[in-house]
Amino acid sequence: MTPDGGKSVLSLFHPVVAGWFTSRFASPSAVQSAAWPAICAGQHTLIAAPTGAGKTLAAFLAALDELLRRGLAGRLANETHVVYVSPLRALSNDIERNLQEPLAGIRRELTARGLPDVVLRTFVRTGDTPAHAREAMVARPPHVVVTTPESLYILLTSRRGRALLRTTRTVIVDEIHALAGNRRGVHLALSLERLAALTARPLVRIGLSATQRPLAEVARFLVGAGGGSPPPCTVVDVGHQRPLDLAIEVPPTPLTAVMSGEEWEEIYARLAELIQAHRTSPRTTAACRASGVWTPSSA
Repeated sequence: MTPDGGKSVLSLFHPVVAGWFTSRFASPSAVQSAAWPAICAGQHTLIAAPTGAGKTLAAFLAALDELLRRGLAGRLANETHVVYVSPLRALSNDIERNLQEPLAGIRRELTARGLPDVVLRTFVRTGDTPAHAREAMVARPPHVVVTTPESLYILLTSRRGRALLRTTRTVIVDEIHALAGNRRGVHLALSLERLAALTARPLVRIGLSATQRPLAEVARFLVGAGGGSPPPCTVVDVGHQRPLDLAIEVPPTPLTAVMSGEEWEEIYARLAELIQAHRTSPRTTAACRASGVWTPSSA
């Protein structure tokens, strides 16, 4: 991405959002530059790109931009505008945490420019969410709901849940390849249609995945039948392979037929060292937490 191209695509966003982005990144990634024009135009969009290519921010930044503009205009109510669906609870929690950086950065940019503060709220709703937190979410709806396919279904089956979701404008389906070909995907497709029928304005659907083929079929799964022929969907495909740096390492202690606890500790310590020395993705962190092998203290 050339500097001029990066500036051009960032002009789609409010100066506060563009200012935060340029303070954090040298330029938009290829997938962001390709996806933002379609997403900002309100088009259904399927994004296929390698892990770490910036897909999640490509999906979220346009929605955060719209929320910010509404807040600055005094039109931001306690309403849910964005629903993010992930097949993994651990990934849902990581995404919610990773949203805090751009949200905090945007607020700092508002202060630096002498503009009124705008607080954008997020909430994770999964099967692990305590009952009192669920009640609080319904009583004061967050602007962004992070959830799983099953929890989205539960929300759609309750009167208060439907009232919460009625104002949704954008739905983001992450790791869509993990859902498109199985029964969870069928279940989610039904929920997406129910959500689309519920909302007062057309729902923008965004799908994300590092590995998805054939793209035309995944796009059709994302947008649904539309009451007949599938609605148009912009496909952003920047490939799914990245350069690999492969090496074989062995622990300092000589390997034996049965690994001792000390040897495993050496392996875990080396894994933690490598992960902390490199830029890790939310999926790497989520996988580590979910496996129970390593819980990063600083990731």
